[in-house]
Amino acid sequence: MQFKYKAITDTGQIIEGVFEATTEHEVVEMLRGSNHMPISIEETRDSGASYNISFGKVKKKDLGIFCRQFYTMLNAGVSIVKALDILEKQTENKKMRKAIEDLFNSVQKGMSLSESMKNNHKVFPSILISMVEAGEASGNLDTIMDRMASHYEKEFKLENKVKGAMVYPMVLAVAATGVVVFLMVFVMPTFIGMFESSGVELPGPTRALMAISNSMQEKWYLYIAGAAGLIFGFKFYGNTTAGRMQYDIIKLKIPVVKTTNIKVATSRFTRTLSTLFASGIPLLQGMDIVSRVIGNEYIGKKLSTAKEEVRKGVPLSRTIKDTSIFPPMVDSMVKIGEESGALDDILIRTADFYDEEVETAMAKMTEMMQPVMILVMASIVGFIVLAIALPMFDMVNAM
Repeated sequence: MQFKYKAITDTGQIIEGVFEATTEHEVVEMLRGSNHMPISIEETRDSGASYNISFGKVKKKDLGIFCRQFYTMLNAGVSIVKALDILEKQTENKKMRKAIEDLFNSVQKGMSLSESMKNNHKVFPSILISMVEAGEASGNLDTIMDRMASHYEKEFKLENKVKGAMVYPMVLAVAATGVVVFLMVFVMPTFIGMFESSGVELPGPTRALMAISNSMQEKWYLYIAGAAGLIFGFKFYGNTTAGRMQYDIIKLKIPVVKTTNIKVATSRFTRTLSTLFASGIPLLQGMDIVSRVIGNEYIGKKLSTAKEEVRKGVPLSRTIKDTSIFPPMVDSMVKIGEESGALDDILIRTADFYDEEVETAMAKMTEMMQPVMILVMASIVGFIVLAIALPMFDMVNAM
């Protein structure tokens, strides 16, 4: 859902914007975390009339390039307005270019960069907005952009590892489906006439296979409509709050996939919190941001609960342990960071460790999925071959 808000900044300026959240309470938390006092909050529909709402989120690669180039120009002494003007002209991604154009126009009118980004929240994630706001307050925006560039570059690599690991299983699944369809639609019909004219009583598997083959030939459109309906239904349900939560819980229960997902979430959690903490973002605000960008609704909910415990004075290491999500090493490392006062450094070291663990887990998951999928494919094809062969043996015996 989207909420239109009006608030007063700590300097007394009245600002307006649109923020995507599940509840009104999340909008209030976002505004208070930015030291803004809410005046009014109301739910609104995504009509596309406000700034860049019609444009979806850009890829992490594009965000990484944006931050890296922004850092380079700021570090060279280029003003924010001039840097935005240059970035808008040389950015290839249309969504990003439109968003940068909005930033350029807003900053020229006197708005801060972070406030301008809030009006383009469909493109710029909450973590980047909070970091930019912290950079503006501390006067080290160039350093913040450098950190965010590194953050998004590593996030992009992590996503590529996940996607790369799924390529082979997807190709194998498509190939298996294609083989089965070919056998049922083109191979099986050549035997049907022979079986029907033989007069031999057909076994159950053969009769079932003939029925399926006939239906696929005569009512193929129903199969296509059914497959499309299932895909659409799963995607539609996955876009709902309850659906995302259910899917994310399932991801953490499947034996092989569970380990990989936990390591991906651990890497993302430690790296993001380290980046926020090192840039001066308060721990509670950092926990709130991490819970929204972790990439898993269930883990995000657990982290929101942990944030409330931290608010009550419970150490972060204890709350992380109580979530029962992350490996034991994480809460131990966080405890060391709390005691030594180097939490950001400990977290980034932990993130680097789990980056390597993710790569190993991905390779192991792919290796384990290959024989399983080959076995499933062999079972299906074997059943088809057996259903064809059984009546042929009976015909030979009858002769």
